[in-house]
Amino acid sequence: MKLSILIPAFNEIETIRAVIDLVTHIDIDGEKEIVIADDGSTDGTREYLSANYSAKPENACADGLSFFTLASGTKIGAVLHDKNRGKGAALITAMRFCSGDVIVIQDADLEYDPADWKTMLDLIVVRKVADVVYGSRFYGKPHRSLNYHHYVANRLISILFNILYNQTLTDVEVCYKMFTREVMKTLRLSQPDFGIEIQLGAQIAAEKRFRIYEMGISYYGRDYAAGKKINWKDGIKALWYLIRFRVRPY
Repeated sequence: MKLSILIPAFNEIETIRAVIDLVTHIDIDGEKEIVIADDGSTDGTREYLSANYSAKPENACADGLSFFTLASGTKIGAVLHDKNRGKGAALITAMRFCSGDVIVIQDADLEYDPADWKTMLDLIVVRKVADVVYGSRFYGKPHRSLNYHHYVANRLISILFNILYNQTLTDVEVCYKMFTREVMKTLRLSQPDFGIEIQLGAQIAAEKRFRIYEMGISYYGRDYAAGKKINWKDGIKALWYLIRFRVRPY
């Protein structure tokens, strides 16, 4: 089993090294492959990735992406956008280059703990009861008390998503989403911004055949001073995307 870890990154020079170190040292049964998509960073992230992980232009073919093998045996490669396009665009690029049997999305900050992957993987690979596993920041694990209006917006978006797509998820905007390659092959993602979270969920739900699970994860949230990027405008857009992708998810 190979796990592909997709890391969209934009101006994360303060955390990218630590994130790479964290995901590299998480012990799983199988191989790990890290695919980082830098989304036009201007703070040195792009230069760091290019210098250390043999980054190739984003239009390189999948077979042409160079992967560097770390001492742990984990393979890592980076691909660069020529300008900032959004988290969705970075994820779409990363998906083009990954080859894992299971895929997980990992932000380039330190808000999430890769140790939570183990239970997610267990549901997919060992117990074989899930095709998709969502993390949830609202299940009682460590969760920083921060930005009440973000909490309310997240809950509202999740409730509306559940009504429209007949699901019971508590945190559809969460970063941690893990799914099989079979699931990824059905995705036809196009949304370049944070709306990718809604579009991805809408396309998975539209298939109706995938077994979706949810589990509690830790969340070490950061504030805007520390580099948080999503804002109230993205929340308003998410409400529109809920309707838009319910009508046409693909």
